[in-house]
Amino acid sequence: MEFMEGSEPVSPTGQYFNNSVLSVSIICVLESEVPINDAHSISLLNDVFLPINPRFSSVMVTDEKGDKQWKRVEVKVEDHVNVPIFPAGLSPTSYDEYLDDYLSNMAMDRLPQNKPLWEIHIFKYPTSNAAGNVIFKLHHSLGDGYSLMGALLSCLQRADNPSAPLTLPSRPNSEPKSDNRSAWTRVPQIFRLIFYSLSDFGWSMLKSTLVEDDQSPIRSEDEGAEYRPITISTMTFSLDRIKHIKDKLRTLTTNDVITGIIFLGTRLYMQEISHKSSKAHSTALVLLNTRMIRTYKSVKEMVEPDSESPWGNRFAFLHVSIPKFKDAESLDPLEFVWEAHKIIKRKRSSFGLHLTSRLLEIMKKFRGPEATAKYIHGTLRKSSMSISNMVGPAEKVALANHPIKGLYFMTVGPPQNLTITIVSYMGNVRVTAGIEKGFLDPQKFKSCMENAFEMMLKAASIETLI
Repeated sequence: MEFMEGSEPVSPTGQYFNNSVLSVSIICVLESEVPINDAHSISLLNDVFLPINPRFSSVMVTDEKGDKQWKRVEVKVEDHVNVPIFPAGLSPTSYDEYLDDYLSNMAMDRLPQNKPLWEIHIFKYPTSNAAGNVIFKLHHSLGDGYSLMGALLSCLQRADNPSAPLTLPSRPNSEPKSDNRSAWTRVPQIFRLIFYSLSDFGWSMLKSTLVEDDQSPIRSEDEGAEYRPITISTMTFSLDRIKHIKDKLRTLTTNDVITGIIFLGTRLYMQEISHKSSKAHSTALVLLNTRMIRTYKSVKEMVEPDSESPWGNRFAFLHVSIPKFKDAESLDPLEFVWEAHKIIKRKRSSFGLHLTSRLLEIMKKFRGPEATAKYIHGTLRKSSMSISNMVGPAEKVALANHPIKGLYFMTVGPPQNLTITIVSYMGNVRVTAGIEKGFLDPQKFKSCMENAFEMMLKAASIETLI
């Protein structure tokens, strides 16, 4: 490597996600409407992608004090671009299998440490969903989903009018309500806050060290799940229909409904595989963006020193118990939505996340980043699944004049048998499941998710009539 001047300290989270214990990356797939012409890919990466952030031109090194630093290097873009070759003239379903195997192999391979931690893969063969696929693989130490989605948006243009600015997606943020009650009447609320904060913090510690989820059809208890091949399965739901459910139930958010659908679909799958597992104790790690702002900012704004939406890894894990089937015959699908809403709302408002963050800082200071990474590894391994959600573009976008038909992403490298990701795009919600091959049944899992969605729609309509 030829080093250049300038370095930047690696954030603690960046160190936790890139070491001998844990290596987590994000795979993002853009489905092209037209056959891919990669003639200008190198110039596009040099002129548009690399200038987004210095980390795309940096490697992680250890300085003389033992601290991790991002060190700038000369980048040979050609070394980061991969164009796989497969037999020509096959059917789209055959290329579906090639793409699935290719993504599975990509998920298992760690990014090399001797060059910047990203790759581009151009799959030029027509599949059932697209005329071609452009695949980004970016290491999680470069930034979280918020940062990397912002970087992706910087590379895209509006498909209908490339010269017009791309509408940056946002999520509504309710204003805090003023509390005119006296200090005395707020005492019970303060005590509840303290109790829930300590309870959430204590439960998080137990779940990361001693208490494991039950073995179930979605959790094998075997070590080394991060090293085994996966199948990436996607399903698409109408955002308008999800909002219809939300509106019928009032007071809830779109994320509450989506999370409830995933919880219900997961329990349906578990019960189909093993009836007794419908009572198994299973926990989902729900990733929460801890930035105060909920609107995407431009990359230029993210890298400003005092940015309110800074680049980097700013997220936390919420331990959310997947509701159990109380009585299969009198099952109310909406209970899964209400339960998800209640737990997530309460945990977001407590100080448990801040206490856990402080614990990780203390652990890193006295025991080092590797020991802290082992703690996070335990947090992931002892739970049954993780769920992360991103808001994508509301309008059709294009990459280098290639209209994007659909997009999805997957987090790879966590020691779990099941990972769920969600992204919205053009009025649809794409739910993607990273499923360990040979352990979960991807077709049955997808069918259960679709059944859960239909059950939720039907139940919401009945609730309205009542």
